[in-house]
Amino acid sequence: MTITKPKLVTVFGGSGFIGRHVVRALAKRGYRVRVAVRRPDLAFHLQPLGGVGQIQAVQANLRFRESVDRAVAGSDHVINLVGLLFESGKQRFGTVHESGARAVAEAARAAGVPLTHMSAIGADARSHSAYASTKGRAEAAVRSVLPDAVIVRPSIVFGPEDAFFNKFASMARLSPFLPLIGGGTTKFQPVYVGDVAEVFARSVDGALKPGEIYELGGGEVLTFKQCLEAVLRVIGRKRLFVPIPFWVAKIQGTILGYLPKPPLTKDQVILLQKDNVVSEGAKKEERTLEGLGIHPQTIETILPSYLWRFRAHGQYSSQTPT
Repeated sequence: MTITKPKLVTVFGGSGFIGRHVVRALAKRGYRVRVAVRRPDLAFHLQPLGGVGQIQAVQANLRFRESVDRAVAGSDHVINLVGLLFESGKQRFGTVHESGARAVAEAARAAGVPLTHMSAIGADARSHSAYASTKGRAEAAVRSVLPDAVIVRPSIVFGPEDAFFNKFASMARLSPFLPLIGGGTTKFQPVYVGDVAEVFARSVDGALKPGEIYELGGGEVLTFKQCLEAVLRVIGRKRLFVPIPFWVAKIQGTILGYLPKPPLTKDQVILLQKDNVVSEGAKKEERTLEGLGIHPQTIETILPSYLWRFRAHGQYSSQTPT
C-alpha cells in the first residue's frame, strides 16, 4: 500500500495579516505548509491553525537568495505574499517587492513548481508611487521568469488585523475629527481577507488559470468618506470630517514618514489620488471573485466582528453615537 503525502506549499510572508489566513485555508484543505519568514520564532501563532506537524516555520529573507532556495526546496507550490506598506531600515520597496519577487520566481522555476504571487490593484511600473511602481515591476519580473505564474491583485483588504479600518477606528476613539484626504472621494472596493485566502488556496488546488492576473474586490465600491462613515456606524461614535487637500497631506506624509511606524507617508497620499477598484476588463473576463464563484463578504457583515472593541461601552453596548 502506497501512502501519498499531501502537497507541500511554501508560503513567503505567511505570518502576516493576509498570510495567516492563507495558511489557515491551506491547512483546512490538508496541505502541508512551510511558512518562510525572517523570524520563525515570531510565527508560533500559526501552529494552532493546523494539525500536529502540518505547519512549519523556516527562516528566509528575500534579500538572501540562498535562504529563498532552501525554503522552496521540496515544495509542490510556492506562494509569495511579501509586501511593504512603508519603507523602514533595510526593507525597501525595490528590494522586497521587485528583487524579492524575482528571487522567489527564480527559485520556483529552478524547483520546477508553480507560483502564485500577490500584487495589488493599482500596480503600475509607470506610477509616481514607489509602492505601486515596484509592485508593477515585480509583476513584470515574475512573468519574465515564470510566464505561467498566477498573479493576484486585491483591493484594500479588511479583516481582524487590517491596517485600514482598525487605524481609523482607533483614531476615532481619541480624536474629535477624522481626516478626509483629498476630500474623501477616492474609491475603494474593500475585499475580505478570508475571500482573498480562498483564492490563493484555489490556486494551489489548480482551479485558477496559469499565467492569468486576477483582481479581487468586494461586492461594493465605497469612497474613502463612506469607509470612514461605516467605521463610525460600527463603533457608535460621531466625529467631524476635516477635508485635507492632497498637497497638504503630502507635506504631512513627508514629515510623518520619518517615524518608525508612520500613520501616513507621502507615497500613501500619492496612492490615494487614484481609485482602487477592479477593472472593467477583469470583470468582463471573469478574473474576479465572482468569476471564481466566490460571493464576496461585505464590510457590514465583518466589521462588527472585530471593531466592537472601539465602542465606548464595549461589545454589547447599544451603539448610541458619542
